[in-house]
Amino acid sequence: MSHFSTVRTELRDRQALIDALADLGHPPLEGSQPVRGYRGQTVLADLAVPQEQGADIGFRWNEANGSYELVADLDLWKQTIPVERFLARLTQRYALRTVLAASAEEGFQVAQQINELDGTIEIGRAHV
Repeated sequence: MSHFSTVRTELRDRQALIDALADLGHPPLEGSQPVRGYRGQTVLADLAVPQEQGADIGFRWNEANGSYELVADLDLWKQTIPVERFLARLTQRYALRTVLAASAEEGFQVAQQINELDGTIEIGRAHV
């Protein structure tokens, strides 16, 4: 019996997702990768973050809703924070990466980035 869970997200940009995962210390493996779960069971994902204890984190493209979904064995979740908080932090880094990429595309560069104590991030941009 599979213990894998799928969590819908609004993460649509592959490169922003890859960069956000790397920012959080989870650089993913790309391509069709196995995600390990309960008793060695696996499921394939487009991005996989292997974990030493074997309960990997994966992201799989969902064509129907045009976004990536998290796939993992949540019964074996071994992160230091709950999955909801992990996704909140990932979504914040993803949004930052998306804003930075769009700003660069428009000819702006980040002049200042301030990480506030409450977790918010302020960005000051300068036109290039």
